[in-house]
Amino acid sequence: MAKKVLIVYAHQSAGSFNAAAKEAAVEVLTAQGCSVEVSDLYAMKFKATATADDVTGEVKNSEHFCYAEETKMALEEGKLSADITEEQRKLTEADLIIFQFPMYWFSLPAILKGWIDRVLTLGYAYTKEKRYSQGIFKDKKAMLSFTTGSQESMFSANGINGDMNVTLWPLQNGILHYCGFQVLAPQIFWAPSYIPPDARKTMLEGWRKRLQGLLGEEPLGFTPMDCFDGEKGFQLKPEVHEKHASQQFGLAVGIHLGKPLPPNNQMKAGV
Repeated sequence: MAKKVLIVYAHQSAGSFNAAAKEAAVEVLTAQGCSVEVSDLYAMKFKATATADDVTGEVKNSEHFCYAEETKMALEEGKLSADITEEQRKLTEADLIIFQFPMYWFSLPAILKGWIDRVLTLGYAYTKEKRYSQGIFKDKKAMLSFTTGSQESMFSANGINGDMNVTLWPLQNGILHYCGFQVLAPQIFWAPSYIPPDARKTMLEGWRKRLQGLLGEEPLGFTPMDCFDGEKGFQLKPEVHEKHASQQFGLAVGIHLGKPLPPNNQMKAGV
């Protein structure tokens, strides 16, 4: 069966490197028989702010408005705004989601963060019981594909920006893995604005080559939810902690056990 791919694209310019990366993904994946849909957030003028306007009709508690709870009830009652339900439709149908964007301030552009805030609603993308390795989207794959404004050396363990693995942890673990996605290694285009045209072309060719086998890639590894004790504040279970006590590195960037961070934990599968 042909795979369905959703590209959530956040760049203002059709002449940008991000646009070229997005077009390459559409072309290569479509040639493989995939059905590819693109949410061009700037072209759509997608609303970034999560507000009471995301609920059609009256909210349940206007005095103490709680976005998560109100949108959960709106989802159940069919009262979420049309732009949210349309993006949720696309996401529900997709087998793979690619987020294509320029990294802003070590994170996402506001319009893309707004998509995440508004589309990944409580009850739709996660619940208290269904998150992380037991998450709702555990049968889907997702990945970040982005450009940086700094060269790779600046995002190293010795670089001024710090280790890119640390930068990626809240995005890949705290958003994607939290919702259950199998997270593919990120595609990082290092500072394309500061390299010659030939080097940018080489970057794109590398992306095209990766896209040929993207659907078969192994995802990054995350510590399963059953390794944590829910009755004790979701702390690592003693037997799991003991098992890794003699290891050189921690379990992950965020779950490091006070040890050195495992190298490339958020960058490469099987490392």
